[in-house]
Amino acid sequence: MGSATFVNEIWRNKKSEIMSFLLQIRAWEYRHLPSIYRIKRPSRPEKAKKLGYKTKQGFIIYRVKIRRGGRKKQVKKGITNGKPKNHGVNEKKFGRNKKSLAEEKVGKFCGNLRVLNSYWINQDSIYKYFEVILVDPFHKNIKRDPNINWITLPTAKHRELRGLTSSGKKSRGLRKKGHRANKSRPSKRAVWKKNNTISLRRYR
Repeated sequence: MGSATFVNEIWRNKKSEIMSFLLQIRAWEYRHLPSIYRIKRPSRPEKAKKLGYKTKQGFIIYRVKIRRGGRKKQVKKGITNGKPKNHGVNEKKFGRNKKSLAEEKVGKFCGNLRVLNSYWINQDSIYKYFEVILVDPFHKNIKRDPNINWITLPTAKHRELRGLTSSGKKSRGLRKKGHRANKSRPSKRAVWKKNNTISLRRYR
């Protein structure tokens, strides 16, 4: 068993005495730090490496916290002044997951960098904490590396805003393949448009 596998097994057993204490201490630390800030090295090196991180210049790690739970509708005094069927105020759910929101937040904060991937590190009653892997597309180490230089292309700009990262694809329902994804590819909106558009040709 390699060291990365051993560390990963420890992280998978989060209810163990060691991990529960460590996560509790770290959550207290993260709570008092800014919502977005750069860190020198990943908290989970085995997870970061699995997601494409390399310990060389051009790769950057940011830690970000995202508020947990649903959202409230922005209406004055909580009154929608309408029929109650579709005018709820509380328990509003956002379409994407929290990890995708974390990537979007960091992607807007660091507009000159490209978002590669992200992973969960901690959570408490109020926030979820993620670490986002970013890549500098203008660094010579990135441009010369054939395994990662695809991210320097113009088509890779703001992948996180277009649902092209791993968590973005999950929220779009693209983790499935074959007949289970008939209504998800190329996108749910495209499938709906195709099925609800009548094409009447002139000569039939």
